[in-house]
Amino acid sequence: MGTINSALSLITGALDADQNALNVVSNNVANASNTAYTREVPNWTENQPISINGMAYGTGVTVTGGVSQRDRVLEQRLQQQTQASASSTALLTALTTLQSSFTPASGTSTSGDIGTDITNFFNSHTQLESDPTSNPLRQQILSSANTLAGDISSRAASLAAQQSSLDQSANTVIAQVNAISASLAQVNVAIQSQSPNQDAGPLEDQRQADLTQLAQLIGVNQIATEQNGLSVTTTGGQLLVSEGQLFQITTGAVNGVTHFFVGGTDVTSALASGGGQIGGLLTARDQSIPATLASLDQLAYGIATQVNTVNNAGTDLVGDNGNAGNIFNAPTQVAGSAQSMQVVLTDPNKIAAAGLGLGAGDGGNAVSAASLAAQAVINGQTPSNFYSNLVSTLGATVSETTIQGTALSASLSQLQSQRDSLSAVSLNEEAASLQEFQRSYQAASQVFTILNSVYASALNLGVETAVA
Repeated sequence: MGTINSALSLITGALDADQNALNVVSNNVANASNTAYTREVPNWTENQPISINGMAYGTGVTVTGGVSQRDRVLEQRLQQQTQASASSTALLTALTTLQSSFTPASGTSTSGDIGTDITNFFNSHTQLESDPTSNPLRQQILSSANTLAGDISSRAASLAAQQSSLDQSANTVIAQVNAISASLAQVNVAIQSQSPNQDAGPLEDQRQADLTQLAQLIGVNQIATEQNGLSVTTTGGQLLVSEGQLFQITTGAVNGVTHFFVGGTDVTSALASGGGQIGGLLTARDQSIPATLASLDQLAYGIATQVNTVNNAGTDLVGDNGNAGNIFNAPTQVAGSAQSMQVVLTDPNKIAAAGLGLGAGDGGNAVSAASLAAQAVINGQTPSNFYSNLVSTLGATVSETTIQGTALSASLSQLQSQRDSLSAVSLNEEAASLQEFQRSYQAASQVFTILNSVYASALNLGVETAVA
C-alpha cells in the first residue's frame, strides 16, 4: 500500500508539473503581440531521489515557473546599435532641414537662392559699366544688393531659429531620460527584493524595455551588480542609476545655449558623441549649424567689406571722390555678419561707378566692383565658389549621414532578428509545446487511473477489477 501511495504521489506531482508547464505556454501565447515580453520556458527541477536498500529511486520533477529566454550580451549589442542608429537618424533629420534652407524646391524659381543673388549683384555692376549715369541700372544695383543682403540675413536667422528649436528638443529628451532613469531605479529595487538570485521574468522585461527606451534617447552603458541589480552610466562614465539610486541630469545656460550636467560635471560634449537622439540633436546644434553659420558669416563679411572698399575708392554721380559711402553696413567682426547684413545706401547717385577723380561718364570703378566676382576675396575663393562649396559640403555631409544611417538601420534590424529568434514568442513553437505538455498530462492521468484501479483491487482483497 505504501508503494501505491508513493506512486500516486509521484503521478500527482507529474500532473502539477505538466499543468504548470501548460500555464507557461499559455502565458507566452497571451503575450505574443507584446514586443517587450521575453518568451519563457518551463523550469523543470528534479525532485530529491529516495534511497531504498542502497538503490536510488527518482521522485519525479517539479516546474517552478518559467525562465526567460534572454541573451544579455545580445541585448547589450542591440542597445548599443539602437543608440548609434537613433543618433544618426536625429542628425540626418536636422541636416536635411538645414540643407533645405539652401536648396530651392525642385521645379521652383531660383528666387531666394544666395548663389543666384551673388551672380545678379555683380552682373548689375557689369551692366552699369556701359552706361554709368543710368538711374535704372543704379537702381538695379541697389535692388540686387537688397535681395542678396535680405536672403543672407534671413538664412542666418533661419539657422539661429533651427538651433533654438534643437535646443528645446534636447531639453525635452533629457526630461524623458530623467523619467526613464527614475523608473529603472524603482524596477531595480523590485528585482533585487523579489528575485535576487534568479531571472525576474516580467520585472526584467520592464527593465529591458526601459533600457531600450533610454538607448533611443541617450548613449548609456550598463553594469550588472550584486543581487541581480544594475547600474547605468552615460557613455562618458557619469552615473545615471546605481541600483536604486538616481542621478538626474540637470540643465544650465552657457553662452546662450543649454548645457547638461551630472552633479557638477558638464557632460554636454560627451552626450553629443555618446549616441542616442540627444547625440544627434547636440551634434547638429553645436557643430553642424555653427559651422554653416560661420561660413555664411564669412561670405557676408567678405562681400560687404570688399564692395564697400571699392565703392569708397571711386567717384559717385554727385562728384564725391573717395567718399561715396558704403553700400552695405560695415561689419566690425566676422561673427554675426550674416544675420546683420543689410543695405545702408539709399541714394543710387552715391554708387561710385567712375574711377577716382574721373568724370561721371567713366565706368572704371564699376568694372572694379564687377571684377570682385572673379577675385579670391573670401578665404582664397571667389564669392560664388565659396558659397557653392558651402552648399556642396553640406550636401556631402547629408549624403554621408544617409549612407551611415542606412547601414546602421540594417545592422539594427539584423540584431533585432537575432534577438527575436531567441526571445520573441513563436506561435508555432508554442503550439508544439502545448501538444507535448498536453500529451504528458494525459499520460500521467492515465497512470493515475491505472493506479486507482489497482488500489481498488487491493481494497477488494484481490477481486479482479476492470481497468479502463
